[in-house]
Amino acid sequence: MTTSTFTVAGMTCGHCVAAVTTELSAIPGVGEVTVALVPGEESTVTVVSDAPLDLDAVRAAVDEAGYDLVG
Repeated sequence: MTTSTFTVAGMTCGHCVAAVTTELSAIPGVGEVTVALVPGEESTVTVVSDAPLDLDAVRAAVDEAGYDLVG
């Protein structure tokens, strides 16, 4: 198991958390997604997966949810 932490900008509410969680959970190998929401600022997203995640896949999933991966 691998745990990765990402920073996401633009989330403001529970709906935002749900959208990001749904998109990241769709990446093959992802087992758990936890979001520490900081409304209107950068939030921390922790992802537990079977193997290290491809950053482009994470960026695409966050983008599909309507938010921005920082960094």
